[in-house]
Amino acid sequence: MNSLCPVVKWAGGKRWLVGQHTNYFPTKYDRLVEPFLGGASVFLKLAPKKALLADLNSDLITTYKGIRDNWSAIEKGLKRHQLLHSKDYYYEVRGQAPTNPIEIAIRFLYLNRTCWNGLYRVNKKGIFNVPIGTKTNVLLPSDDFASFSVRLKKGVRLISQSYKQTLQMVKKTDFVYIDPPYTVNHNQNGFLKYNESIFSWEDQLKLREAVENVALLGAKIIISQANHPSIEELYQDIGSSRVVTRHSVIGPRKEHRKNIEELLLSVNC
Repeated sequence: MNSLCPVVKWAGGKRWLVGQHTNYFPTKYDRLVEPFLGGASVFLKLAPKKALLADLNSDLITTYKGIRDNWSAIEKGLKRHQLLHSKDYYYEVRGQAPTNPIEIAIRFLYLNRTCWNGLYRVNKKGIFNVPIGTKTNVLLPSDDFASFSVRLKKGVRLISQSYKQTLQMVKKTDFVYIDPPYTVNHNQNGFLKYNESIFSWEDQLKLREAVENVALLGAKIIISQANHPSIEELYQDIGSSRVVTRHSVIGPRKEHRKNIEELLLSVNC
């Protein structure tokens, strides 16, 4: 089955990773588990027969469920936003708080595609506050909501919860792909400031402990992390590591947009 394109733009998305380094991923496992789903690039590329896809961002999971259950309504809503899109309209929609799951999904995708760099950020009250960006296309040539819907219906469970809860559901026959927010400043890529208040170094330590528990089950694990001495030290006694390179497009200045290195950690693979 051909891979589909992600429908959301996600800071730290892994489309580049599965496009260039698919050979690093295991091929034999019963179920894919992703506790930090984000843009779902790994799921879309691997197209597993079974998957547990989770993220703490409830609006993101609601969006995927909306595509799964009523993709045509999502597409129709985005067409409406495309016709009405303007600076004033963007901020009008940003200020809304729909409660209907389909409307939540439509708003989420509209804002994601027209905000600055596709960044997802909320204030202390949990309100989305990213300014309008330069992109004006609400519907994209790569959109295939119908096929995405089919993919999400086949053996897939979508759930909004913490990574701790998700990792507690792992079985020894699973393959777990872990892509947490990066919390160390590496190669001046400017990524830290988008995540430091969300995922602290203490959270990294707790994640490391949870990974060890999953590893003891025998499950296969791959973890994407910042290529930084503190991360290497944190995982030095579990699995193996390799450095992979990607091009950063996140950051307000050109010096933040260049080739940077990431660490790929493999356990039981």
